[in-house]
Amino acid sequence: MVDYAMLADGDRVLIAVSGGIDSLVLARVLQLWKTRAPIAYTLHAIHIDMQPAGDGPGTVARRVQAALRYHDLPCTILPAAWTPDEVAVDKGRVKDVCFQCARSRRTQLFDHARKNQYPILAMGHHRDDIIETFFLNMLHAGNLSTMVPKQQLFSGRLSIIRPLAYLSKQQVQKIGQALFLQPIRSNCPLSEKTARCRVHEIVNDMEQRSPGAREHIFAALANIRPDYLLDRHYRNDYANRS
Repeated sequence: MVDYAMLADGDRVLIAVSGGIDSLVLARVLQLWKTRAPIAYTLHAIHIDMQPAGDGPGTVARRVQAALRYHDLPCTILPAAWTPDEVAVDKGRVKDVCFQCARSRRTQLFDHARKNQYPILAMGHHRDDIIETFFLNMLHAGNLSTMVPKQQLFSGRLSIIRPLAYLSKQQVQKIGQALFLQPIRSNCPLSEKTARCRVHEIVNDMEQRSPGAREHIFAALANIRPDYLLDRHYRNDYANRS
C-alpha cells in the first residue's frame, strides 16, 4: 500500500466483496490496518448479488453480509443488473457469458462508488491474478497488459486499489486461515470452466517445469525493455524521452 500511496487521510473506501477468501482477507486486513495506520479512513463493503431471492438477497449474499457483520463491517447488497441467460449457460457459451457478467458487475461497482462519494474502490486481486491477467490479455487480446496495484479512472475521480497485489494466492490463503475466515463458495455454474481457469493451469505447469517462474514473471512486469519490443511507435517515443 505504501509503494503506490493507496490510501490517504480521510479516504472513503468501498471494498468489493464476493465472498471468496481473497476479498474476505482484503476486507479484514483493511479493517485491522485501520486500527494501526497513521491515517484515518472509513470502510464500507459492497456485494453484487448474482442470485437474489424473490423477497430479498440470495443465499450467498446473506452469508457474505453475515460474515462482514460479525466483524462490524457494514455491507451493501446490490442485486445484479445482469444475470446469465440459462440457455447460454447450458450451451456452454462461457466466453460471452463471463465477459458480459464481469463487465456488468464492474459497471455496477463503479456507478455505486461514484454516486455514493467513494473515491477509492478496493479489490482483492493478488499476485497470481495479475500474472494470469497478463497471459489472458496476451493470449486472447494480443496485447501486453495486466491489472495494476493502483489505477485511476474517470479523470482521477475514482481509484481502484489492490492492496494484496504483492501476495501470492497461497499467502492470502494462509492469512485467511490465521484470521479464521471461511470462504463462501460462489454459485456460478461456470466458475470452473473459464479462460482464467485454463490460464491458471498453464501457469501452474510453467511453475512445475521451471520453479520460480511466477516470481520471474511478476518481476518482468516491472522490468520492461521497450527497445526489445516490436511496437516501433512506442520505441521511438521512449527514445525521444530518453
